[in-house]
Formats: sequence, structure tokens, C-alpha cells
Amino acid sequence: MIVFAVIGAGADFVIRKTVEAHVFNATQRAAVDWIASMRPGLIPEPAETSPEDPSGQVHFLQLVDSHGRVVAASPSAADSPALSTARPSAHDPIQYLKACSAPGECVLLTAMLPAPTLIGGGEPHYVYAGVKEPPLLSGHRLEAGTAALVLLASAASAWIMWQVVGRTLRPVAAIREKVSEATVGDASLRLPEPPGDDEIARLARASNRFLDQLEKLMADQRRFASMVSHELRSPAAALRAQIEEALLYPDDVDPHEALRGALRSTERFQRIIDELLTYTRVKRTVASAPEPVDLTALVRAELGTRPPRGKPVRLHAATERLVVLGTRLHLLGVLSNLLANAQRHAHSQVEVTVERGGDHAVLIVQDDGDGIAAEDRERVFEPFVRLADGRQRDPGGSGLGLAISREAATTHGGSLTVEDSPRGARFVLRLPLMDTTAANPHSGRAPAIGDAGTPLQPARA
Repeated sequence: MIVFAVIGAGADFVIRKTVEAHVFNATQRAAVDWIASMRPGLIPEPAETSPEDPSGQVHFLQLVDSHGRVVAASPSAADSPALSTARPSAHDPIQYLKACSAPGECVLLTAMLPAPTLIGGGEPHYVYAGVKEPPLLSGHRLEAGTAALVLLASAASAWIMWQVVGRTLRPVAAIREKVSEATVGDASLRLPEPPGDDEIARLARASNRFLDQLEKLMADQRRFASMVSHELRSPAAALRAQIEEALLYPDDVDPHEALRGALRSTERFQRIIDELLTYTRVKRTVASAPEPVDLTALVRAELGTRPPRGKPVRLHAATERLVVLGTRLHLLGVLSNLLANAQRHAHSQVEVTVERGGDHAVLIVQDDGDGIAAEDRERVFEPFVRLADGRQRDPGGSGLGLAISREAATTHGGSLTVEDSPRGARFVLRLPLMDTTAANPHSGRAPAIGDAGTPLQPARA
């Protein structure tokens, strides 16, 4: 409203000055034409029309002497007194005036001082050329019209803003109403996504992507909590049974044997808790000190330090350096998990291959055991999942080793899968190769890997 009022006031001023300028130009031309036709001793009767007047007619022309007497005039001004008492001087020979005889009856004038030689007697005379004030300028018509336009423009702009703001905020209201229906236990809420690509639509889509991730995270947490409670129930029940048996039958139970059994149960508790902590760190924590790691050299070093017990391991390694960016300790843990798992399930030997596969370093751990059924090749990477053969070969395992290994591979930007093989299980680890030509391989941020000081636990699949 204030803006339109300012614009209206400015427009009113400009229109008034423009109309007045046109009128004064016309009256000045009429006065100049009349003065130009005068000769000493000859004053022609003025004409009321001016051919150069774009407005039409100059209604009043008068020649007035210094005593205010009308010497000559146009027919419209012949019977009227002098149009003005203004007296132009030699320093100000042209004046623009407004003379009013009554409210609403005003004349816009140009007053000029002709050269004294044109009129005999040497007495100064004055020429007045006037036009009735245009209706647009008389009274307050212009101000009233401008005020009406200001009010109309303000009302129109208010209505347009109401419509635009309402249309813009309508999706916000729908989003707010949907959010008000949300509950803590229900993560399936999704916000309505308005059409288009404005900020509100992008915000709704980004919020829904976040809610998708949140729902998945909550589902993972519920599933993980359920699996943890299930996995811890067995050692807890065994420990309770051992203690209760020792208390109820003190004469039949060897206390030292009961304590040794309780110690074994607590050790399993501790092992499961340690593996849970490792899994959580690998899954959620960002590595603090990534470094270039030669995967081929890492595998050779690990095989050289492993104890001779277990099935033999044969290495097929590429001669080139396969450098990846990561945490050496965690990559050693993945390798240790895969080797331990392969040696546990192999019949006679384990084969390890390190090679380049495009822009990835590929580590293959192949055993000659019974293998893994196709429907179980993804399940073995889930926390606490242990197949029947794994439970039989390692009854005390927790089923977290392969889950930890896959998380470590994923957070390194790679993958860990079970692929088809003629015999046994074939675990394939792929890690993106580092650009060894870069001037500063440490300048980039490493992928999330886990705490640098947490070793990965042996596999229990």
C-alpha cells in the first residue's frame, strides 16, 4: 500500500507538471506570435487560436499598460479586467502564472514584457496569454483519480499475493498436517510431494529420502537388537544353569568344574560383545588415518606370519603393485577372517589369488570344501547368521565375522561377495585402486572404515 501511494503521488506530480508544461508552451507561443505581429503604432487584434497549440485554443490574450488598463484583447478577454497583476521586468521578461477568479475557475497564464519600441509612448506594456485550466487539473480530480487507482492497484496486488501465497503455502500446510500425524513408533510416514521443482518440492523429496533412510536404520536397529538378544540368551541361560546346578547340588557338582564352565560362558559373552563393538565401529565410525596399502604385499606378509596349523594356503599373486587407500589393520582383519573361514571349511587346501580387475584390486579366497548354496550366499553376511556346517565346525562362534568383513569392504568403497565356483566357496573382495600417480595420495578424505585400533575378529560363518 505504501509503495503504491508513493508511486501514485509521483505519478500525480509528473502528470500535473506535464500538462502545465504543455499549456504554458502553448500560451507562450501565442504571446510570442502576437508580439511578433506588432509594429510601432500598430497593434493587430490577436487571434484566439494558435496553429502550434496541441491543446486547441488559447482562450485569452491581453495587452495591458502599466496602469492595469487593457489596451487590446482577444474577443474572449475583451470585456474582462486584466488577467493578472503580475508585472514582468527586464530581468524576468517571461512569467508563468495561475490566476483564479473563483474556486474552480482558474486560468493558466504566460506573462511577457514586449520591447518598449513596439508600443509608442515608451510606457511599459504587458502581454498575457491564458488558457482555462484543464478539467484534469481543476479541483482535486487528478488526486481523486490517482487515489482511486492506488486503492484499486493495492486491492488487486493484495488479491494476487493472497492467491500466490495461498498456492505456495498450500503444500506447506499439507506437509505440516502430515507431520502432525507422525508417531515415534511409526517410521513409515512420508510427506506429500508437490509437483514442480521449487524449493518446497525439493525439500519434500529430500525429507522423504531422509525418512526412507531413517526407516531402514530403525528396521536395522530393531533387527539387530532382536538378533543380539537372541544370541546372548544362550550363553546367559547356560551360565545361569551352571550356577544354579552348583548351588542346588553342592555335593554332586565339582565347584572347580562349575567355575570352569562359568568361565567358558563368560568368555563367550566377552567374545560376542567384542565382536558386536567391532561390527558397530566398522559400520558407523569414520577412519582417522587412511594410508596407501599394497594389497599384494599385505597378503604375502599375512600368509608369512600365519601359524603352520590348518589347511595349507597357496598364493597366486600379480607381480604389479596393487595399491588401495584404507586402514591396514582393518584390511588385515578382513583377510584373516576370510582365511580362517576358508581353512575351517576346506577339505585339503585354500587358494588365494590377488589380481587386477579393471580399476579394482581383486582378492579371491577359494576353498575346496562343500561350498555355500546359492540361496545362502547373501545370508552368510548377515549378523549372527550361522549355517548348519558352521555351527558344527565352530560351536562357539557368533556369526559376526563375515558381517564385519563385508562392512569393512563396503566402507572402503569396495565389495565382498560369494561367487560361483566348481567346488567349495569362492569369496571375492574388490577394492578400488588408488591413483599412484597422484602427488599427494593422503590429500583426499578416506571412506568410513572404523577405528584404527580395533582389530577385526575371525569369521564364524
